[in-house]
Amino acid sequence: MGEKILVLDAGTTSTRAMIFDRRGRMESVAQSGLTQHYPKPGWVEHDASEIWEKTLSCMREVVGEAAADIAAIGITNQRETVVAWDRNSGEPLARAIVWQDRRTAGFCAQLKEGGQEPDVQRRTGLVLDPYFSGTKMRWMLDNDEAVRAAAGQGRLAFGTVESWLVYKLSGGAHVSDASNASRTLLLALDGEQFDEDLCQLFGVPKETLPQIIDTHGVLANCAANCLGREIPICGLVGDQQSATIGQGCLSFGDTKATYGTGAFVLTNKGTDIPRSDNRMLGTVLHQADGKRTYAIEGSCFVAGSLVQYLRDQLGLIGSADETEALARSIDDSGEVVIVPALAGLGAPHWQPDARGVISGLSFASGRAQIARAALEAMAHQTHDLCAAFAADSAPWKSLRIDGGMSANDWMAQDLADMLELDVERPDFIETTALGAAICASVGAGFYRSLEEAAEAMRGATQVFVPKMEEKVRSDRLARYARALSAA
Repeated sequence: MGEKILVLDAGTTSTRAMIFDRRGRMESVAQSGLTQHYPKPGWVEHDASEIWEKTLSCMREVVGEAAADIAAIGITNQRETVVAWDRNSGEPLARAIVWQDRRTAGFCAQLKEGGQEPDVQRRTGLVLDPYFSGTKMRWMLDNDEAVRAAAGQGRLAFGTVESWLVYKLSGGAHVSDASNASRTLLLALDGEQFDEDLCQLFGVPKETLPQIIDTHGVLANCAANCLGREIPICGLVGDQQSATIGQGCLSFGDTKATYGTGAFVLTNKGTDIPRSDNRMLGTVLHQADGKRTYAIEGSCFVAGSLVQYLRDQLGLIGSADETEALARSIDDSGEVVIVPALAGLGAPHWQPDARGVISGLSFASGRAQIARAALEAMAHQTHDLCAAFAADSAPWKSLRIDGGMSANDWMAQDLADMLELDVERPDFIETTALGAAICASVGAGFYRSLEEAAEAMRGATQVFVPKMEEKVRSDRLARYARALSAA
């Protein structure tokens, strides 16, 4: 048996394959970008064939001739994105609808007007928002002839990205882990499999959905034609749950925030099914032997994608790395405030029709002020979530951060200042991939528990402590509140 873990990280803008040793050290990585399709305002799509082909290419590149060294595979993924494929041919029937897509806002509004949201939220932990997978599946059935025909002929398979990858890797296993399944609106948090009543409410045939399985264990097998030998798939976990595991947030009350394309905060709730009075989300954190650990979650749709927007759409910066130097080059943002609602507002507001705002512009406003305001927006959004978590009796004692944006020291310090909390950042910030490696290492039998694996595989950390004067903090929050009302 090999000693290495192969992790597949199918993200929103790229897919990667990484090799980890059993101590959590990443030895090699291969990465390939994914094409973003924007056919209409508010619509975001991927080519599912591209996701599969580029993932397979990356895993073959990183493994090379050393497949014998791989003990197990762990997979983590962008969560609510939906793939529809033909069970017979194994080929996609339509473009995948990405988690950021807002085309089902009208359907969600109809369900809200019909009084469905309180019961749906109580059962699933989720609100009625286009973000989640179930409404995307319904849209495909209503609007895509190939998907509708496949459903009528019993050929349709729906799944999130990890489900799609396992199907292709294994040659036909149709499964989804509990962490991803809990993001569909079709799983009751206390239900073993997808719920018949919820499927009927959203108009999704239950027979098109995968079997729900654990997040770690021997879950499926990667066929020999992929890497030259059969390899067990021992970890499946949605990206935000994976980062929570990778941060070692395995005790009740532990909290992490990931700043990637979006920003996502999760607090471990143990075996308590999360209930929120402040429009936070309840989700499955991980599952083993059918037993679940839960988390309460707040999601902001735009984080790193705001910096990407400043670079690619507005041409204000040449690279994301410039933002830190620009922020440090001035004493403040000159009252410029950005509300990054480019894909609507997520938690705790849940306003899919909100749009982004840049306020406070004057002739003194330039690249530096706008770049600094973009970074400040991360702390402002996180502050909103912090207040909502506290109102739900889940106050943060500290915050562990990760994701690509967290490498920015200025932003990490700003978070500590605005939240008035210690902010801890690991030296190895790729905690989403590490979480999948931890799950797979337990599933492969390297460690007896996630706690034991996390203790062995997590590295050193750096802590940022609050330093900001109270008046500076309160003035900034007041300006953000005014800008938020305009969004």
